[in-house]
Amino acid sequence: MDEVHVVVAHSERATLRVGDVFVKVDADQARIDAEVEAMSLAPVPTPEILWRKPPVLAIAALAGTTLGRLGGPSTGSPAAWAAAGAAIRKLHDAPLPPRLGRAGRSTVALAAELDVECEWLVANSVLPAELVTRNRRVAEAAFRPWTPAFTHGDLQIDHVFVDGDEVTGIIDWSEAGQGDALYDVATFTLGHEEHLDDVIAGYGTSIDLDVIHAWWSLRSLLIVRWLIEHGFDPFAPGCEVDVLRSRM
Repeated sequence: MDEVHVVVAHSERATLRVGDVFVKVDADQARIDAEVEAMSLAPVPTPEILWRKPPVLAIAALAGTTLGRLGGPSTGSPAAWAAAGAAIRKLHDAPLPPRLGRAGRSTVALAAELDVECEWLVANSVLPAELVTRNRRVAEAAFRPWTPAFTHGDLQIDHVFVDGDEVTGIIDWSEAGQGDALYDVATFTLGHEEHLDDVIAGYGTSIDLDVIHAWWSLRSLLIVRWLIEHGFDPFAPGCEVDVLRSRM
């Protein structure tokens, strides 16, 4: 009998792996609905849905491996990273989905959320004030007009699978929808700046690096408190706090 492997678990959702099947349990039915809809519309490889019975979604495992993880070593050839960039561009060029995604939050809402998180980080002595202030300043470059694209919304490096130099699938689509394309590019390269040029080469168009840097700072500032409160460690080597320190 295959063992049950806990992929991720916290108060909002949990993902388990049993053999070649991933079982996702989510307290928010809307997230499951959004995930299923996005996978049906995305023009890139996605996992096969085996069955669905709210609040549970079962999907098949993908071939290949990820290019690494945040805080861990990156793997794969430059061609594999470029292939991931090409897949991201293909997604961004697709017809828009009906929903707004996480990457589509308004700049007003983001700025307000950022103010709250920065104040909390300093008031509770979680991070030095100068580190927060510097990254808050860097993050402002993300607050600019952008053309809506079909975005994944949570395109972490361990959500993209490759086999050799071919992308075999992208998982975890619950945050997908219309949004800022550079949010996806920044999320995918967070903590792996050394592969940004490879991703851009595959993406096939020029990218404003100041905006990528802004999203690295913005995403990291916004998530530190959530990670701490849900049992994760943003201070681990190569993770969010190190990303913030790299902007100093």
